[in-house]
Amino acid sequence: MPVSFSPVTSVPPLAPDPISPAPSGGSGFQGVLENAIATVETSRNAGTQAVENFLSGEGGELHSTILAVQRASLSFDLFLQVRNKVVSAYQEIMRMQV
Repeated sequence: MPVSFSPVTSVPPLAPDPISPAPSGGSGFQGVLENAIATVETSRNAGTQAVENFLSGEGGELHSTILAVQRASLSFDLFLQVRNKVVSAYQEIMRMQV
């Protein structure tokens, strides 16, 4: 019995380009932060939807589901590390004597 495989598609980038202006509301740092949060949330929703589709049998293959969940996890981990660096930089600035 022949096995058919679905075509390989390209993987979208995990995070938006931090230098490009944010498409949503605010400007500067606020816009970049809002855009990053929206990207992480979208990735999380896609992972959740992929798992639900796989478990309900509505479609979705196991490898696609695992990739969507892993993409959401990596996106969140990246956002968390950036947040930690920003908080660390803020604390360092607040320790400076003027």
